Amino acid sequence: MGTVEEQESGGGAAVVHEVPYYAQWESPGLVREIVGGAVSAADDPRWSESGATTPEEYEYWSWRLCGVACLRMALDHWWGVAPTAMQLAGECLEAGAYERDGERLRGLIHTPFAGYVRERWGLAARARELTPGEVAAELAGGRLAMLSVHPAIRHPEGPDPQRRGGHLVLAVGTTGTALVIHNPSGFAGESQAYAHVPWGRFERFYAGRGIVLGPPGSGGTVPGGA
Repeated sequence: MGTVEEQESGGGAAVVHEVPYYAQWESPGLVREIVGGAVSAADDPRWSESGATTPEEYEYWSWRLCGVACLRMALDHWWGVAPTAMQLAGECLEAGAYERDGERLRGLIHTPFAGYVRERWGLAARARELTPGEVAAELAGGRLAMLSVHPAIRHPEGPDPQRRGGHLVLAVGTTGTALVIHNPSGFAGESQAYAHVPWGRFERFYAGRGIVLGPPGSGGTVPGGA
């Protein structure tokens, strides 16, 4: 666990937390092919590392594990442990952070998820609305933020999405000119770990809400939210 501080050419200080990266698929190098449909998630050779009992179970859940991947990163950062994706997904389901409706799965639901993180893992956690400036302030204060964004944020210079939200990334730092994120569905070598999204582009993908996470011993809560 640590923080890297750098001096930007424009004079602003960058704060980037050293956080382990996890993709929502067990093989980060295959994310591009899985997302693009060239490879089925069930054919991920590392599927069993997720804790799933079958490739089909893994395939079903893997598309819904962006929030769980963010939690794995935070737990490894502060606790030095990363439970399997399926263990965390099952616990989130029991906590009401996912809701089943037949084959449909609604989630990740922010408020019950934050409660689960506080009670189960002892981290500070609050679901709240956040302006970009507040995101930067939380990061400067030593916290991390799971943010609701459109999946197209993996291509921040691409076309604007028609809606915002639908995917979760973990904000791990700011350079003053860009937000630094770990994207569970980012592409290897391009937009996975420590991906820089210019602040001016970030708002085109951002739904304005997320879950702020703080370290153990910080009271179990962070200011604002539910």
